[in-house]
Amino acid sequence: MPVAGLLERQVQLQLLEAAVGRAAAGRGSTVLVLGEAGIGKTSLLRAFLAGAAPTVRVLTGACEDLLTPRPLSPLREAVQSVPGPLYDALSAPPDDPGEVFAAAARELAREPGPTVLVVEDAHWADGATLDALRFLGRRMHELPAVLVVSYREDELDLDHPLRSVLGGLASVEALRLRLERLSPAAVAELAGQHGFDADELFRLTGGNPFFVSELLAFSGPAVPPTVVDAVLARFASLGPESQAVVRQLSVVPAGLGLATLRELVDDLEPVGEAERAGVLEVRGTLVSFRHELARRAVEGSLTSIERIELNRVMLQLLVDEQGRSGADPFRMLHHAVGAGDDRAVVEHGTTAARQATRVGAHQQAAVAYEQVLARGALLDATSRGRLREGYAWSLSNTNRLDAAAGEAAAAVREYESAGDRPRLVRPLVTLSRQQWLTERTADARVSAERALAVSAEESSDVALAEVNLGGLLVLVDEEEAGLPHLEAALAMAERSGAEDLVALSRNYIGSAHLQLGDPSGEGELVASLEIARRVGNHEFVMRSYYNLVEGLWRLGDYPKVGQYLDAASDYSRDRDFPVHHYMIDARRHRLLAMYGEWNEAVAGFTSLLEDRGDPAMIGRETVPILARLRVRQGHPDAPRLLTQSREHADRADVLEWLVTTGMAWIEWAWLTGRGTEAAPYPQLLLARTDRPGCAVQRAELLRYLHRLGHEVPVPTTGPEGYAAGSSGDWRAAAEFWADFGDPYEQALELMESGEVDPTMEAIRILDSLGAEPASTLARHRLRGLGVSRLPSRPTPSTRGNPAGLTDRQVEILQLVGTGLSNAEIAGRLVISTRTVDHHVSAILQKLGTRTRREASARIGSLGLSEPTV
Repeated sequence: MPVAGLLERQVQLQLLEAAVGRAAAGRGSTVLVLGEAGIGKTSLLRAFLAGAAPTVRVLTGACEDLLTPRPLSPLREAVQSVPGPLYDALSAPPDDPGEVFAAAARELAREPGPTVLVVEDAHWADGATLDALRFLGRRMHELPAVLVVSYREDELDLDHPLRSVLGGLASVEALRLRLERLSPAAVAELAGQHGFDADELFRLTGGNPFFVSELLAFSGPAVPPTVVDAVLARFASLGPESQAVVRQLSVVPAGLGLATLRELVDDLEPVGEAERAGVLEVRGTLVSFRHELARRAVEGSLTSIERIELNRVMLQLLVDEQGRSGADPFRMLHHAVGAGDDRAVVEHGTTAARQATRVGAHQQAAVAYEQVLARGALLDATSRGRLREGYAWSLSNTNRLDAAAGEAAAAVREYESAGDRPRLVRPLVTLSRQQWLTERTADARVSAERALAVSAEESSDVALAEVNLGGLLVLVDEEEAGLPHLEAALAMAERSGAEDLVALSRNYIGSAHLQLGDPSGEGELVASLEIARRVGNHEFVMRSYYNLVEGLWRLGDYPKVGQYLDAASDYSRDRDFPVHHYMIDARRHRLLAMYGEWNEAVAGFTSLLEDRGDPAMIGRETVPILARLRVRQGHPDAPRLLTQSREHADRADVLEWLVTTGMAWIEWAWLTGRGTEAAPYPQLLLARTDRPGCAVQRAELLRYLHRLGHEVPVPTTGPEGYAAGSSGDWRAAAEFWADFGDPYEQALELMESGEVDPTMEAIRILDSLGAEPASTLARHRLRGLGVSRLPSRPTPSTRGNPAGLTDRQVEILQLVGTGLSNAEIAGRLVISTRTVDHHVSAILQKLGTRTRREASARIGSLGLSEPTV
């Protein structure tokens, strides 16, 4: 008799079996099984695993719907009785995420193979598990294994952390199996076997397999109106003892092992009764609900008092277990909250927060800290201060910067109220960092200076305070003032062997030298990077990469910028660094814009800014650059972006905001003929760039002020194209920018020729870029040269393309149709993989399709030429 969860699933089973066959030949892959709750993901996977050959090693684990899940929980479950490299890595305290990830890869490479690792319900995965999936997903093609990940697609909002993992898998070989609801014909087949009205069954269930199976199992005189009613009716048919067991299990999302269950019940017969009724199931030694939806239905029927008491029982059981063999603090926290046991929440939540932080599961740490601090009245002020400090970093690491600054300030107040002056250094340093990230630079400096004032001589705290103040001074463009603090911090850190602080001190020293125009700063930053890698401080490694990119950009060494961007992407691909990824991606988009790939750059910047709210300090990498691009395009959104950029620049008052914002306003004033509206940036930037290390920025400023009609000197340093243009040598300037690869600057210099042919060439280039305002200026100049028949304006690319696709998106869609991965498309078009990712997402949205395969199937109907490899 057909099972609801397996009808119309033969194609998916065959694809899973084929993936195992390829893995047996040494070519592994990732398979994503997705769909709504009750769609049959688990049924499909069980049927697949049940039919696997005896030679296939099977490892399975599931993520848990806990308040905050234990980091790496599905990997722990997968190897709990499988000795080997992964079991050893997870058993060695403290957990080293890097070693766990590498051990997982070794586990999948073990012989005999192939191996299938199944991670179910990844929408509930903790941060460390997501990092593990990211790490493995990029290496599966090298392993004799298949990684199967299931998740509920409808539970992923725009900011869900699983999305970043899925985005990374878009550029590697990953098969997506989206499970659809059963067709009316399939539902009719099942209905006929049970004497149900097919139309009524389909109307009630919509073809959801779990809903269908629940209604088919109902034996009452009338069909229940909802699936919840069907589940509860089946529950009501059980005897009192069986109902008691089911109620207890309803507050345990992951189920219970038989050994633990025996601590609750003397006789397992009630469990057997619930299993026979299809309410519970026993897999190996684990007893759980047949489906999460059924568990929630029963739990939802409990009174508040019943739920509290059942959670209390579970908490006590875990406490007893902890005394014997150690228990999971994340489970204990979950049940402590459910039981309303505040003291237990504080105890186990604190442990869970620290464990989660140690393995980089910052979102889970934040949830645990939040629960503990909600019961802060049970703690003394110093303890609350310590917890708030940890909470601030968890929030910061998940890019909730304003909240992080608030918690850091609260931590300082807690220590102050306790009169605990010696312990104020670290929370003040934390506060200073969060204030900087939220553009409160003056406040950040006050906090940094105060941290140094309260620190004791020659201690790790004073070294930390020195490096924090010195680093902040570098960030606010006071490098000369910052270097003495950084040198002092470095000396103390080296004497004490504090390698993290050594790395951070050298990082800021290197940045200071680059910002002062001294190329030797690159060596300091590379040394900092190597130390951070050696000690496993991944955040400091990414800081080094970013500061190399930022510093070398200031010096105009763009080839090296590209190299370090690539190195940063390679290093960070297995970990989630939201802030650093944002800034690294933004610099890539800036390079694209410089080299004339405006559509790609705009798509990238827009993607970074979408649905993110206020980007705060890191917005310096996106808002003013996108504003200037929109100015060049004559886009209606330019004024809004210019205003937003000005607000940030005024608040932050640092060069990285001021120069990019000021140049956008100056160029807008020139292109629109509103010269006075560039104020105050002409005078402000002339003053702020009159310093070492700003030769490139000052040369560009002088060239654009010359265009705006200001009497300014010819640049004597910086790119030669600016000096040549300012001195009237348009030909040399245009040739410089052509060789450099910046078509926009090349066209602007050709406009200065006063000759027909170069101006015509300028118009051709500007039209190809979509630079409408500058193209209009060029046409006016051409008319002034006596040309009456001006070149016609191009039709926007999207008008001639189907579905509103740009030319680049058409090109990428055709390459998708050939079966190329995003990484292969990026290599073919010489653009970044992330840019291809952005374009593919935009293509799917415009076509109204959900998969690459569906989009490829539309190529013919869109009137596009068939793709060729």
